[in-house]
Amino acid sequence: MGKKYIKLSEYAKVNCMEYRTAYEHWLKGIVKGKQLVTGTILVFSDDEEIEEDNLVATYARVSSSEDKNNLERQSERLVSYANAKGYRVIKSIKEIGSGLNDERKGLYKLLNDESIRIIIVEHKDRFSRFGINYIKLLLEKQGRKLVIINEAATDEEDLMQDFVSIITSFTARLYGKRRSKRKTEKIIKELEEK
Repeated sequence: MGKKYIKLSEYAKVNCMEYRTAYEHWLKGIVKGKQLVTGTILVFSDDEEIEEDNLVATYARVSSSEDKNNLERQSERLVSYANAKGYRVIKSIKEIGSGLNDERKGLYKLLNDESIRIIIVEHKDRFSRFGINYIKLLLEKQGRKLVIINEAATDEEDLMQDFVSIITSFTARLYGKRRSKRKTEKIIKELEEK
């Protein structure tokens, strides 16, 4: 039985990437196949040859629906990163909700789906405000991993992010969700001035 071919456009769709990115992969030899005399590019369908270790999902999150454009750009950056690493993106989750909310449906489904070997997020706070190391440990026990693209550069920056998370949590409880963002920004500005 010979290898199964699919059009490059279908390959791009299946792998959650722009056609332009798929074409660049074709030019660089990342994707194997053939080009017909008509110009159509056919690539090998890797349905039978999927390496389990390369099955990934991306997770993008923003806090409010006002940031929907940022959500789309964040998701596109994650998929581009995964494609550049040679991973096969089988799910691309986009969610609107607080990082403190532990009832996010998209994240719940993602963590519950053990066929996903790698979960890719842009920043750790996009995934969770607290307990990220516990989640990483539990995923590793299942033979899975969480990849955070932009880790905090320094301990000071990491501490500051934790501090902001704590302030956000408490102001949300004290002042309600709407006013918490303004209060948090005010407190952070005052701290930075000192």
